[in-house]
Amino acid sequence: MTLASPRIVRTARAIARPAERNAMTFVDSPPAATADTPPITLAGVTKDFVTDSGDTVHAVAQVDLAIEPGEFVCIVGPSGCGKSTLMDMVAGFLPPTGGTVSVGERVVTAPGQDRGVVFQQPNLFPWMSVRHNVELGPRLRGVRARERRELAERFLTLVGLEQFMERRPYELSGGMQQRCQIARVLANDPEVILMDEPFGALDALTRERLQLELLEIWRQKRKTVIFITHSVDEAIFLGTRVLVMSARPGRVILDQPVHLAGPEAGSELRSLPEFVALRDKVSAAIYAAQNVHGATPVDH
Repeated sequence: MTLASPRIVRTARAIARPAERNAMTFVDSPPAATADTPPITLAGVTKDFVTDSGDTVHAVAQVDLAIEPGEFVCIVGPSGCGKSTLMDMVAGFLPPTGGTVSVGERVVTAPGQDRGVVFQQPNLFPWMSVRHNVELGPRLRGVRARERRELAERFLTLVGLEQFMERRPYELSGGMQQRCQIARVLANDPEVILMDEPFGALDALTRERLQLELLEIWRQKRKTVIFITHSVDEAIFLGTRVLVMSARPGRVILDQPVHLAGPEAGSELRSLPEFVALRDKVSAAIYAAQNVHGATPVDH
């Protein structure tokens, strides 16, 4: 996937002038009411691709799914099962071949401000400061300079980057860059946050720390989150609900609610018998989808 369109790059370069740093301290706003966030509905959604040789690849079979406001839904499944394709259709990057994707009463036909996407790679503009990267979306929407600065400082503080606002992205670690990307998405105040394996390339300790930080952000903001991962452990730790997709053509074969102690339990949650039981159940569903029996999952 390309970093950005030429028009966006030209616009970003034009606004990348140094700005005076604002030293004010901002208190985070209270959580948005989940009643204001619309549900997500997938009705009879399918997706086919046609290869260069003319063959048809059935990526996603019939999917009927409803995601309620404020849910944290994690999607797992075998490689190539259509997890990212499903998310791309919710994001508006891909049209479904059949069926409809809706956010509230609106049928999704293109990307929109109501949906923010956190990619596997941070995709930050290297010539811009951390703060200017976070300000970019509001700037393109015509938000005034003072408000943009306040938004950037608020959300960079929320993700723990308040001391790095004037740094360039290449001066940050991989985990810090991902936190900057999350702040950039939050600054646009989307109703839905879509996350495509955002921690997959990070080391284990950084990944675990960012999982805890993401849960804390979700608790404060109560946005609807769809989170794609290959890690069963991560899905159960983060999600209020875990969906398991079958091998291609992908369809939902397990819709598992998660009712555990909650994020206040921290990393100790993984040692609870209930957590282990859910992990085994979800892992068994994934291996059954691949027709693999008696194998020991390695992603624990």
